[in-house]
Amino acid sequence: MRLDHANICVHDVDGVVRFLLTAFPEFRVRHDSTDSDGRRWLHVGADDTYIAIGEANQQEERLGPPYRGRPGLNHLGYEVNDVDAVARRLRAAGYTESTFENAHRYRRRIYFYDPDGNDWEFVQYLSDDLAKRHDYELPDL
Repeated sequence: MRLDHANICVHDVDGVVRFLLTAFPEFRVRHDSTDSDGRRWLHVGADDTYIAIGEANQQEERLGPPYRGRPGLNHLGYEVNDVDAVARRLRAAGYTESTFENAHRYRRRIYFYDPDGNDWEFVQYLSDDLAKRHDYELPDL
């Protein structure tokens, strides 16, 4: 089993596409279209996974900031091979980091906001041992 795609609705379609292409240079716009209501939608990703991005109604407000107990998505998390490289690309492009203290001996995680205010997690595992990857204790480093 694997996640085929996620579907999000955003105000700044082009900004979120730029964010994803910066984070994942291997991604591409797989499809870019307009639906019967005149709203744009895209698929951005690789051959085996993608993010579906739909254009939100401009008059609609965001549901609110993540992690405040509201229903909905807090973040999407992607496993990456080099979390430092992702951070360098996103920082160089001017994206805002939302990383909180999350030190762990078996994984490194960073978080960044896209231009629409969505939070994205990037995690690099430091072990192939699943027990270590799934360790939830915060050990002294």
